[in-house]
Amino acid sequence: MRRSYVHGESATAVATAATIASTTTVTTAPTSTTITATTAATKLTAMDTHDITLTINGTEHDLSVEPRTLLVHALRDELGYTGTNVGCESTLCGACTVNMDGDAVKSCTILAVQADGTELRTVEGLRESGTFHPIQEGFQKEHGLQCGYCTPGMMLAATDLLEENPDPSDEEIREGIEGNLCRCTGYQNIVNAVEYAAEEMRADDTGSTETAAADGGVPMTDYEAVKEED
Repeated sequence: MRRSYVHGESATAVATAATIASTTTVTTAPTSTTITATTAATKLTAMDTHDITLTINGTEHDLSVEPRTLLVHALRDELGYTGTNVGCESTLCGACTVNMDGDAVKSCTILAVQADGTELRTVEGLRESGTFHPIQEGFQKEHGLQCGYCTPGMMLAATDLLEENPDPSDEEIREGIEGNLCRCTGYQNIVNAVEYAAEEMRADDTGSTETAAADGGVPMTDYEAVKEED
């Protein structure tokens, strides 16, 4: 009996719904709304591009990028500088660190259009004339890497530190690389590598000064004294 009641109730509901449908006028969206939606979709699928110029490791590159393109993706995907790694994409890990106009920056949170006209150095640019940079030698000799994923960013951060502070203490080195995470080494070997690089860079600077003096040139440290004597 209950089953018949349910069936009867359902039939009544269907009939009522059919009546309502036959007597209800369905309004359509205005044509202008349809056009607006289409226009928005077109903008999303055909985003404007911007022409920018990046000077990377001394080489000038012209390219077109979307406004949303991150610098790290422009470097890797558009220009082939794959030494710059993509990690957290939130500035936490430092794997994407590059040098921009003399400062270490996280390229995963900088738009490519923001870097237009800047000079960039990536890990590929550390080696000059076939000679490893002291920081590269340091990481090799002191075993400052294991998996190597963080190494490019770590070396760029370290060179930025050494250019500002040629003779850092252990504490200053740790503070200088604290924005770069390593899951493998425990950091001590990295600190050793930076100390090695600091010593080599200071030795190179001293050697350059002594060579200039031996050739008859005036060391920069003595330049003011010579001017005063004149």
